[in-house]
Amino acid sequence: MSLTLGRWPRDRARATPERTAVVFGDEEITYATLDARSERLASALLRAGARPGDRVASLTGNRPEHVELFFACAKAGLILTPVNVRLTAPEIAYQLSHAEPSFLFADPALLPLAAEARAASGHPVRIAELTRPALDSLAPGAEVPAPADGDGLLLVYTSGTTGRPKGALLSHANCFWTNLSLDRGCELREDDVVLQVLPQFHVGGWNVQPLLAWWKGATVVLEPSFDPGRALRLIADRRVTTMMGVPATYLFMAQHPGFAAADLSSLRRVMVGGAPMPEPLLRTWLDRDVPIVQGYGLTEAAPNVLCLPPADVARRVGWAGVPYPHVDVALRDTETGELVHGPGAGELLVRGPNVFTGYWRDPAATRAAVTGGWLSTGDIAERDADGYHRIRDRAKDMYISGGENVYPAEAESVLHAHPGVAEAAVVGVPDPRWGEVGCAFVVPAAGAAADADTLLAHCRAHLAGYKVPRHVVLVDRLPRSAVDKVLKSELRGAWTASRLQKQ
Repeated sequence: MSLTLGRWPRDRARATPERTAVVFGDEEITYATLDARSERLASALLRAGARPGDRVASLTGNRPEHVELFFACAKAGLILTPVNVRLTAPEIAYQLSHAEPSFLFADPALLPLAAEARAASGHPVRIAELTRPALDSLAPGAEVPAPADGDGLLLVYTSGTTGRPKGALLSHANCFWTNLSLDRGCELREDDVVLQVLPQFHVGGWNVQPLLAWWKGATVVLEPSFDPGRALRLIADRRVTTMMGVPATYLFMAQHPGFAAADLSSLRRVMVGGAPMPEPLLRTWLDRDVPIVQGYGLTEAAPNVLCLPPADVARRVGWAGVPYPHVDVALRDTETGELVHGPGAGELLVRGPNVFTGYWRDPAATRAAVTGGWLSTGDIAERDADGYHRIRDRAKDMYISGGENVYPAEAESVLHAHPGVAEAAVVGVPDPRWGEVGCAFVVPAAGAAADADTLLAHCRAHLAGYKVPRHVVLVDRLPRSAVDKVLKSELRGAWTASRLQKQ
């Protein structure tokens, strides 16, 4: 039995050809049209020189052409490599040089950024507009082969603790199983209407509802970017039944002046991931009679791992839930390395057919991440007697800002490159709007006149906005352990103490 995702639009085009697959503004695209366009594009990409296994990069906001490109890649055995549109040209250049895609499809407004990144990468990728006329201009003609279940489908770059992103390769089978488990844990129906506001350069922009919706024959209302007021209007106008977002998504919607009067009656559930939803925000949505599903996942698990159903959300605030069907989890004692049985705490491990193929061109990192069939998440979790889990801490230094994973090593690397910096350490600190933001503790270089504004401007020139620390604290020294490791827990404590003193 083939688990490849290219057959999903084909199957739907036979079963429900006139049903609406995608709504984008005033445009409505049927399953028959989605299948025909993606089939044509698959043939055109191969005719233009792409070969099965090649990477096809994209630099775009959410749009129907991106969906067509995804399914074209799925049909042709190509690997879609969606690039975060918030990255700077040097950051994109690294991904281009590392993934070496054959094509880079870019939103017209992002073509200058794509060209700048290509020049900096040294990789001669072919840049093309991701628009309807541009795609229609590509001539089909090549025979479209059938990929195998284990072939790559998505290459998603995640920030790394070493300061360089790693490309997590997800196969057709990974995406099949994570969508099957999502459906069994949080079912979608063919009459569902999904509001898609998560960006499609994240794995959640594909594998948390949209792909499942297209498998089941549901409708996806696709938004190019998130606007809280427009999202509230679309829920009412399009009778949206479900959506996925990070806590900041629901915070901004709840803070919108139109929230109190918004018609949310069509929602039968919403999903939240990226971080636990704070209790006050949770209560705000529950008071509007909106059922909430809390989840936990990571790119390397495609991403669905834990699910907290609506019946448990109110009484288990802050918990991430139980494993999805077809997903196994375990806890590993951080000192002994032994698995923890029953209630307890330890590093969360994940096993199942959803776990990624590995890191692109990085076998050492893959071996470090997956041992004995278990994926190391780097997150410290607690499990109770009923088998429910909650994330207690991070073994790694990563923090989550507005749903975006941020690894301090990237900002630290940029700060260390500034001549006015002798040492720098970045930690995540609480923020009422974004959940967490970065705080950089900087030891100025001898004789340097470094100031916070200058250092932040330097970071903004080299990093995507969400990676730039929100705060800079100048210090005489960084606290270190006996083996000279920076004690980031002390830095977080110092930040908390300083905030308390100002209250």
